Amino acid sequence: MSRTDTSVADRPTGVPSPAASRSGRGLTERLLAVRELSLLLALGALILVTTLYNDRFLGSQSIKDLLLGCAILVILAAGQTLVIVTRNVDLSVGSILGLVAFATGELFLAAPGTPWPVALVTGVVLGAVCGAVNGGLIAVAKVPALVITLGTLYAFRGVDYYWAAGQQINAADMPRSFLRLGNQTLFGVPVLFLVALVVVAVAGFYLRSYRSGRELYAIGSEPAAARLSGIPVGRRVFAVFVASGALAGLAGVLYAARFGTLDAAAGTGLELQVVAAAVVGGVAIFGGSGSVYGAALGAVLLTTIGSSLAVLRIDPFWQQAVVGALILAAIGLDRVLAIRTAARLRGRSAHVA
Repeated sequence: MSRTDTSVADRPTGVPSPAASRSGRGLTERLLAVRELSLLLALGALILVTTLYNDRFLGSQSIKDLLLGCAILVILAAGQTLVIVTRNVDLSVGSILGLVAFATGELFLAAPGTPWPVALVTGVVLGAVCGAVNGGLIAVAKVPALVITLGTLYAFRGVDYYWAAGQQINAADMPRSFLRLGNQTLFGVPVLFLVALVVVAVAGFYLRSYRSGRELYAIGSEPAAARLSGIPVGRRVFAVFVASGALAGLAGVLYAARFGTLDAAAGTGLELQVVAAAVVGGVAIFGGSGSVYGAALGAVLLTTIGSSLAVLRIDPFWQQAVVGALILAAIGLDRVLAIRTAARLRGRSAHVA
């Protein structure tokens, strides 16, 4: 018997062959590509219908406003994707954004001459510290991330309210160079959106090209098996929460630059939109599948839905109903695809064996 025949014969029953595993990865990538293409088609159809109703919807100012509106959500969705892929969720991102945004305003009040890059780095570090609190509590307490981040959602917001004490920071309190960052364009594209594109590109490259990035999918697919295979599950999960917090901190600084007027309520409820964007974008809420590109498209789609319904003069209630329907459809589709993929892998494994 050849060496290849021996390895096949000695393989335990039910364990997919290397060929089947490679086929499974290829199948998963094709399914993700189909999901992202479907999002693009839905986005195009929505824009077309709205433009037919009001041709000013595709005006330069409308497009700029749309890109500005989705930039912060895209950044948060990229961080949330890293977390959800590992079969976790971060509900505290809205509170981290609000805390960092107010801290940025306070920094400019305390030190008016602070260069905006210093404020940007400070906000990212503060966000990363908040993310480390989440990751540390999850690793030490061994409590589901849903519970921990729900608690820190209120804890970080409470710190924000205590710090603000009813105070409001206005645009006049911040440097003009910093505020220009929130509305400045480069070749007609808002700088905030370009920053979001860079974040998505870096996160997507990391997940696809680095071993530690691919290990996140293994953790989300089956944490126990990932741990047995030698993957440092605890360190990886801790790292993704730090990354999510850092990106929420970045979003908080950009939020301050864009809106100028800040109080303790900044970012309230944003965490639900972030999770919705990721799920609608094809990131499986059960972990192990999805991409930051799909999550970014989900964020753009949700933002466009809000703008389109306003142009079409449809009751805002329907925006929430549409988003809810999209989330349910995305979760249902994920389950169907997961069942079919598992069945195909079992069939190919049995055929090879």
